[in-house]
Amino acid sequence: MRKLGVIADDFTGATDIAGFLVANGMTTVQTNGVPSPDFNVEADSYVISLKSRSCAKEEAVRDSLAALRWLQGQGCEQIYFKYCSTFDSTEKGNIGPVTDALMKALDTDQTVLCPALPINKRTVYKGYLFVNDQLISESGMRYHPVTPMRDSKLSRLMESQSEGKTDTLTLDTLQEGVEAVSRFLSQSRVKGYSYVVLDAISQEHLDIVAKAISDMPLVTGGSGLAASLARLNPENRKKTSEAISIGRPKVAKTIIFSGSCSEATNRQVTCYNNSADGLRIDKDALLQDPNAYTKEVLTWLIPRLDDPFAPLVYATVPAQELEFSKEKYPDGLVEHAVEEFFGNLAIELQKMGVRNFITAGGETSGKIVQSLGISAFYIGPQIDPGIPWVKAVDQDIYLALKSGNFGADDFFLKAQREMV
Repeated sequence: MRKLGVIADDFTGATDIAGFLVANGMTTVQTNGVPSPDFNVEADSYVISLKSRSCAKEEAVRDSLAALRWLQGQGCEQIYFKYCSTFDSTEKGNIGPVTDALMKALDTDQTVLCPALPINKRTVYKGYLFVNDQLISESGMRYHPVTPMRDSKLSRLMESQSEGKTDTLTLDTLQEGVEAVSRFLSQSRVKGYSYVVLDAISQEHLDIVAKAISDMPLVTGGSGLAASLARLNPENRKKTSEAISIGRPKVAKTIIFSGSCSEATNRQVTCYNNSADGLRIDKDALLQDPNAYTKEVLTWLIPRLDDPFAPLVYATVPAQELEFSKEKYPDGLVEHAVEEFFGNLAIELQKMGVRNFITAGGETSGKIVQSLGISAFYIGPQIDPGIPWVKAVDQDIYLALKSGNFGADDFFLKAQREMV
């Protein structure tokens, strides 16, 4: 079996793709950053989660190349650069620079761009990215606080931040089958196109693409195409139950932290508050005295840790309120304070016996992982597409790290139903 090495540009994006790999039979280990040289855990695939989506370009390239070297050292024969299915990257974003650096390091002159994840209604048609049948530039993603998506044409976004030219493989060619896709890619390469945007509106389209690019040294995209690549080996399907069982959570004290302000997470918080106790963070109190506020929240939390449903602590607010908060507070002040608050709470709650942590939002998830000192995970069952439970390799801690835009409205309840 060929080993697959994944370089993901954020925490929740990493668990997203890892979940799809495990669901399709590949034992998978996810690491928090590039592992140390002595890290030795055997798996069919390795997913390295970086924090490179919105950092400085030079830092994103440096960390991605370090990840590549480690993956090559594990014998990974195909590298997958994983970014969000919403292609969270502005004109000066990092997808282009990282792709160019990886292509150069792998000595390859062509790769594909495939953010499509049809099961979560992320599709590409005529080279334009859609979310829930809307152009992404007309969806809620146009208000994203860090990477507002105001252009839906992927070739234009890619060429604004990269060195090469971008071609588009449309649905007409894709529907002709694997040979037609392979022929198009070959012809595009001869014409000097470094990147090829792939149309895809169903998983079956991604299955076709996977067969055509099975030997491509570098693939870039969302998790949908990775699922199709995993399915290429029939042996993988026989191992699905075994692969999933490693990361299934046990019934134990549980906490939910929500830092995302996406439309999906707002719906999830509203839904959960109808079934369980939730505490909205008082930003003024937090900024005034973080230590005193942390103690106050712990006092509220402790008697609720044995409730039938876990307590929820959230900073999630609707888009209009988020804009008001930005006007009221200096840029980044509240966001930083909230993440530090979540991290400190996680540490204290772990001491009190909390073993299951459910988080919403990439920054929130990353902070919890960092605060708990977790360096690597086994991947367990998917709660919703792209959101699996994971288990710390060296601790009795389970986590569900949810991307802000993913999950059904009842996600927080469904996550707890996976416990055995």
